[in-house]
Amino acid sequence: MIGYSLAVSLLEPLRGRSFRALATGRTLATFANAVAPVALAFAVLDLTGSAVDLGLVVGVRSVANVALVLFGGVLADRLPRSVIMQGTEAAAAITQGTLAVSVLCGFASIPFLVGLSAVNGAVAAISLPAAAAITPQTVSRGRLNQANALLRLLTNTGRVAGAGVAGIVVAVAGSGWAVAVNALLFLAAAVAYRGIRLPRGARIETSHPIADLIAGWHEFRSRAWVWIVVVQFAFVNAAGLGTLVVIGPVVADETFGRTGWGLALAIETVGSIFGGLIAARWQPRRAMFVGVLLVMTEALPMFSLGLWPALVPLLLTMALAGLTMEQFSVIWDVSLQENIPEDRLARVYSYDVLGSLAAMPIGQIAAGPLVEHLGRKPVLLGCGVLIVMATLLALSSRQVRGLVRRRPVAADTAPAT
Repeated sequence: MIGYSLAVSLLEPLRGRSFRALATGRTLATFANAVAPVALAFAVLDLTGSAVDLGLVVGVRSVANVALVLFGGVLADRLPRSVIMQGTEAAAAITQGTLAVSVLCGFASIPFLVGLSAVNGAVAAISLPAAAAITPQTVSRGRLNQANALLRLLTNTGRVAGAGVAGIVVAVAGSGWAVAVNALLFLAAAVAYRGIRLPRGARIETSHPIADLIAGWHEFRSRAWVWIVVVQFAFVNAAGLGTLVVIGPVVADETFGRTGWGLALAIETVGSIFGGLIAARWQPRRAMFVGVLLVMTEALPMFSLGLWPALVPLLLTMALAGLTMEQFSVIWDVSLQENIPEDRLARVYSYDVLGSLAAMPIGQIAAGPLVEHLGRKPVLLGCGVLIVMATLLALSSRQVRGLVRRRPVAADTAPAT
């Protein structure tokens, strides 16, 4: 009975047409984004075999992402967010389709891949704030927790499928065909987003873009719990995601193989799915304290690859990290949506993305040279320690420890969509 009631509560947001379209598009887009890094990583390694080149290609994408994300936040608070999402997914399909053709036809080069990565990062920067801020426009306030948990559950399912399919397709057919599948999935996501119909009054009256940015910055900096966690994730993402996407494939090629790396990414997302189910039901009063504390598990895969680069311990640590990070992600989304005015939410999300990802290109670009000069083990262990220290410092904030969830409001019907 408990499982049945949880399922009914979790699926309640799907009664709204716009939320169904949002969930479908987000799932397809996440499937595509799960295929992309695996295919791209091995395309670069097949081309040059260099971790430095791989770090450059993925790092340039992050640089473009960081450079334009504030512009994306302003657009998302000015223009219909669903239209922005349709356009950016279509543009992603074009860039990935071009990448697939270059790999399959044999004219891919590192400068060409760097250029496409920069364009793809720019497109993602424009999409991110709109995708993050549109959820409260498609469901009632009383369904925010379920809606965010369900979205993450569905998108994580897409990540499982995408990472697993990517590893298999890369191993069997090559990285070019994996990127081609990636492009078709982005196109399907763009079509799905056409079903989003926002209620009247959802469009925001705006002023000058600079004034919009200043207003968003005021909302961001006026809440210490927001910017402290964002600073924490600047280190977590640089040390964790930034280095893992570069060093992980290299370790895989030397030890347990490319299919094993795809499996590890898929298992991480399986853990995220279970984490989403827990997050839909479990709503601790001091949610931010619990969520930030759980971020410490992100260091475990780094310690695993550094101390024992074998598939089984990596799978275990990736699954645990996925489960616990999902708790944080739902807590973070709901906390922002409950406490930030809707007409400034996308801009706060854009500052969140900017701060969280600003240092990631440094980690990605520096990972290869650091491994070549210091060795793989010291770099991985050092990154794990940095994640732990950043988390402990964030927990020293009284606002982070003391932020409490608002009392849930009645679950009224979703907006007329």
